[in-house]
Amino acid sequence: MKTVPHRLYLTEEQMPKQWYNLRADMKELPDPLINPATMQPATEADLYPVFCEKLAHQEMDNETRYIDIPEEIQEMYKMYRPSPLIRAYNLEKALDTPARIYYKFEGNNTSGSHKLNSAIAQAYYAKEQGMTGLTTETGAGQWGTALSEACSYFGLDLTVFMVKASYEQKPYRKAIMQTFDANVIPSPSDTTNAGRAILAEHPDTTGSLGCAISEAVEKAVTTPGYRYVLGSVLNQVLLHQSIIGLESKIAMELLDEYPDVVIGCAGGGSNLGGLIAPFMQDKLLGRANPQIIAVEPASCPSLTRGRYAYDFCDTGKVTPLARMYTLGCGFIPSPNHAGGLRYHGMSPILSKLYHDGYMSAISVEQTKVFEAATLFAKMETILPAPESSHAIYAAMEEARRCKETGEAKTILFGLTGTGYFDMTAYTAFHDHTMTDYIPTDADLEVGFAGLPKIPGIQE
Repeated sequence: MKTVPHRLYLTEEQMPKQWYNLRADMKELPDPLINPATMQPATEADLYPVFCEKLAHQEMDNETRYIDIPEEIQEMYKMYRPSPLIRAYNLEKALDTPARIYYKFEGNNTSGSHKLNSAIAQAYYAKEQGMTGLTTETGAGQWGTALSEACSYFGLDLTVFMVKASYEQKPYRKAIMQTFDANVIPSPSDTTNAGRAILAEHPDTTGSLGCAISEAVEKAVTTPGYRYVLGSVLNQVLLHQSIIGLESKIAMELLDEYPDVVIGCAGGGSNLGGLIAPFMQDKLLGRANPQIIAVEPASCPSLTRGRYAYDFCDTGKVTPLARMYTLGCGFIPSPNHAGGLRYHGMSPILSKLYHDGYMSAISVEQTKVFEAATLFAKMETILPAPESSHAIYAAMEEARRCKETGEAKTILFGLTGTGYFDMTAYTAFHDHTMTDYIPTDADLEVGFAGLPKIPGIQE
């Protein structure tokens, strides 16, 4: 085997020039979106009032395997891509494992995460269509930060509805978004009908991504020249994020490596779907059989404890319905949950693949996640985001199992970003004031009880 460097950077010439659409190789496609007004399958045109037209087309395109990345997007990508594939030599040594651990690091940009990969694409298509502004939601703040950068670059206005719990815990995320001229509003707010309705029913709520989505969609459809964009869950987002996995595969091939295990944290599915895309393609086409693991927080366990059902993508019930693993659109995650990964549902693509047995999922309490994050930081000198640290935890557990069995597996996980804006959470962990909240079955039943009834589909 070749000598493996600590960090492998592809050249700009080696960067993928196309995104990969995983749906083109799926044996069975995800169920179609449902238009909430008609309760019939949504058409591409149904999405035009909310999304830019080319993004709506990407959302509904189940056939095109590879989609060219426009030159303007490639040029902005080159400001921070290719991102490095890193061999975790020091972590391997600390775990005394025969496993080889690699991670794809997406934090080498101002947003501090992988979210910029889709933010640039969505802002580009909005500008191309002649839009003047965008609206969105953000949880922990990575997506809002990334989109504010992309909108600033392309000269678009941006309004961000930030989950209130995160807005209060992470004031510096707000400061970065404002540096790039974004208007940041804590959600739920009194600036929209959806926000006012949620506050009337739950005046003390700390918010959720579902609440923030409702407000952002309402703001977009009532403001001329605006469209709504989303940082996870959607098919189009997983398409844009496939650059993570495509780069990873090229880099591993240069090292004569192939992962036995691919691990990603899972909230709405953007980084997980992007990382696993080409490896899942190999699995679907019978070329290889990597183990693929989604890792989610025990406080928001949509895959491991959710229902596979049609549900609204937002709390205000204005978006199309998607069939996905969901905790119910009214589910509000515990406010002591330190990171993102707090969406009530999961990408329909990933939900379908999980349902059909192509990947597995585990949930982890946050104190265990921060224990893993702390060891990783000490060994690899990168302070990881809490979201990414779920994947770190699972990778370390796999490496420990290899120590027990003597197997020299190759493990690949996604380090989606840095944790420098999560110091309140790190402080709580070090002060032993961090707690683990795991919803009871009764807690989850409240969300399941609100799942929509769709005549002939979901009674």
